[in-house]
Amino acid sequence: MTVLEQPGAYAPAPPPSWRPRTDAAPLLPDAEPYRVLGTPSGDREAAEPDAGLLRRLYAAVVHGRRFNEQATALTRQGRLAVYPSSRGQEACQVAAALALREQDWLFPSYRDTLAAVARGLDPVEVLSLLRGDWHHGYDSPATRVAPLCTPLATQLPHAVGLAHAARLKGDEVAALALVGDGGSSEGDFHEALNFAAVWQAPVVFLVQNNGFAISVPLAKQTAAPSLAHKGVGYGMPGRLVDGNDAVAVHEVLCEALARARSGGGPTLVEAVTYRLEAHTNADDATRYRTDSEVEAWRAHDPVTLLERELRSRGLLDEKAVQEAEEAAEEQAARLRERMHQDPPLDPAQLFAHVYAEPTPQLRDQADQLRAELAAGEETR
Repeated sequence: MTVLEQPGAYAPAPPPSWRPRTDAAPLLPDAEPYRVLGTPSGDREAAEPDAGLLRRLYAAVVHGRRFNEQATALTRQGRLAVYPSSRGQEACQVAAALALREQDWLFPSYRDTLAAVARGLDPVEVLSLLRGDWHHGYDSPATRVAPLCTPLATQLPHAVGLAHAARLKGDEVAALALVGDGGSSEGDFHEALNFAAVWQAPVVFLVQNNGFAISVPLAKQTAAPSLAHKGVGYGMPGRLVDGNDAVAVHEVLCEALARARSGGGPTLVEAVTYRLEAHTNADDATRYRTDSEVEAWRAHDPVTLLERELRSRGLLDEKAVQEAEEAAEEQAARLRERMHQDPPLDPAQLFAHVYAEPTPQLRDQADQLRAELAAGEETR
């Protein structure tokens, strides 16, 4: 009889090889969100932000704010079926887009239209899905921006798969996957993080914690100290950052993406921000949050924070502010004009891209549709 078979015997401790990591401390996020804007330079992790970067970030958040306003107006005019505004979250999305290199991939959620626009995509193409079109509007392989993802968190495993494949091929590619706090409650979130850490995939997860999953506050979603703390359970570092501080978000994401490209594996970044407007135009946010709460967050507005920083450094004056706002207004006017033009519709496209080779049933249905359209033309 072996010692393990004896009654009451204790099994020996597992060998160290069973435990990939024993020290969790390096993976834990800071107790408070990392900030750059408004903090003394001695308290910052990096050097003073570059003046050129500050100007680019400021121009992008001003454009983003106006884009959100215009897209929201388009829903009221019936030109968009729905629009999930990212007003108040512009810093997260702009910083995410500017942190990427040309060869990197962006995996957005449905709220991340601004990130796609800041990445350089045509705003009308970005809004195609929300317009009710049958496709998502842009060429993902060419732009390296995955489709705007309406189901919660399903883009995260896709990001891991692409990043892992790039690593196997030897390509210096990183993937940046965006998700909301509500998405962190989905199974896809946990599966993606687990696979990414096991495979050491070059992917960065950015959780935009805007306080609510539609009407469900974060406290009713998780009991964790922060969402960034969830990284340690999967064996990846977690970072906690002020999501309204565009410079801080850009710095943290650049560091995480560089780590991913160099073989250091994935990182989970939680950006603490706030959704100033309703979940979508179909939501009544007054039913689950107070006006005083919203106003408190307006005092920490990402556009104001950047403007204050640039003014304090002598990089921005009234003329520059006016020029940025005028450029944003021109962009909004072009978007408005193009969105008020009805797109050409071809009913035959209903049968495109269903199968690689159309089935007999599809061919019959296509023939029937063509006959009905022809008959309609003859009766006019």
